[in-house]
This record gives sequence, structure tokens and C-alpha cells, in this order.
Amino acid sequence: MIQSIWGKLGGAGIGLALGGPIGGLLGGFAGHMLVDREGAIFGRVPRDVMFTMGLVALAAKMAKADGVVVETEIAAFEQIVDVPDEEKDRVRRLFDLAMKTSDGFEAYAQQIGEAFADEPALLEDVLDGLFHIAKADEAIHEAEYVYLRDVATIFGFDQSAFERIAARHVQKADDPYLILAAERSMSNEELKRRYRQMAADNHPDRELARGLPPEAVKIATERLSAINAAWDRIAAERNIL
Repeated sequence: MIQSIWGKLGGAGIGLALGGPIGGLLGGFAGHMLVDREGAIFGRVPRDVMFTMGLVALAAKMAKADGVVVETEIAAFEQIVDVPDEEKDRVRRLFDLAMKTSDGFEAYAQQIGEAFADEPALLEDVLDGLFHIAKADEAIHEAEYVYLRDVATIFGFDQSAFERIAARHVQKADDPYLILAAERSMSNEELKRRYRQMAADNHPDRELARGLPPEAVKIATERLSAINAAWDRIAAERNIL
């Protein structure tokens, strides 16, 4: 991922093109890079840059939500964002700069929500990525959970949608039905149709076809795995063949 977009971060130009708090973050980071690198852009900001930088900013802010930044959280971020060894120092500098900016997470979430307002599935990808980072230390702390709920609200997700997303990461008694947005009163055939539709809608190939960055594909793969696991549990409980 980061190598594919790094050439696009060719100086302060991209920060000016992006604008808002994320543009300010990149503008500040440009001081750490060669401002005369090829690839600086001044037109429409590529979607992969917006997605990745938005994930960086929100992940960095969330890493402080439980009061401490641990190495496992940064390592989890690097699991989602495919960082080549030669770029890891730069990425961690960007992560560190995002943690220290005066802008609150609300400003970043608002900008990302507006940028992808017509693609709620992509906003869901961001939330799934943040959940992955939050549980890196084997626990999603209350402050992190509240943070994620607030980000989801800014993105336009209601409480039921947030709970469905959270169920993929936080164990609850009714996980499988919640993950499939299904009711226990549904018939076996209705549940089959719901599962098949969700599996089709969340297949990683759809992310590739839409030209999204590799991080989105990774997140979609993890999400599809949770959907399949939920269906397997329901099918076992109901003896559905």
C-alpha cells in the first residue's frame, strides 16, 4: 500500500489539494520529505490517499483513547497498512505526528465521512480497520469503544449499524445473527438468502473492482471471514445443510 501511494505524497502540494485537517497533517509531514520529489499532485486527491491518510489519522487518535499508546497497536496498524520495510520509519513518523496534532478526531472523521458519503461500505472498511487496531492488545477498552461509536456516528451509522459492525470484533451472545443483520425469527431459507447477499456484497473482489487500495481489500477479507463464521454457527445451530 504505502509504497504505491508514497510517490503521491511528493510535498506540501498534496496537503494543499486535500485541505482540511488531513491536508494540514500532510502539509506538516511534508517537512520530513523532499519537496521536489516527482509525483506531487495539485488536482483531485486520489481516493487511495484519502482512505489511507484518513485511516492513519483516526488510528493514531484512537491509539491514545485508552490513555496509552502500545507497540501492539502500531503493529496492528502495520498489519492493515502494508508497509515496506524501507518506509516503516516514515510511516511511524506520520503516525506519531497525527497523534500529536491539535485537531481532534472529530475533525478527521468529519472530513473522511464527507469524502466518502456516497460509499458507506468504504466508511465501514475504516471502522473495521480501527476495530482491528483497538483489539491489538487483546481488549477493546471502554474509551476505545466509545471512540469507535462516536466515529461511526459522525460517519452516519446509526446504533444498530454500529452494533452490527462491532459484533464482528466484540463477542456477544447473539453475534452470528447480529453480524448478518438477521432476526432469529427468520426461516432457514430467509437466513440463507441473507447470508448469500451479505457474502456477495462484502466480497473483496468488489473492492478491487472499485479501484480501492489494498488496505480496503484486506479489511473486506477479514469482514467476509466474520460473515462466513457467523453463517457457519447459525447453520450448525439449525442443522442447515
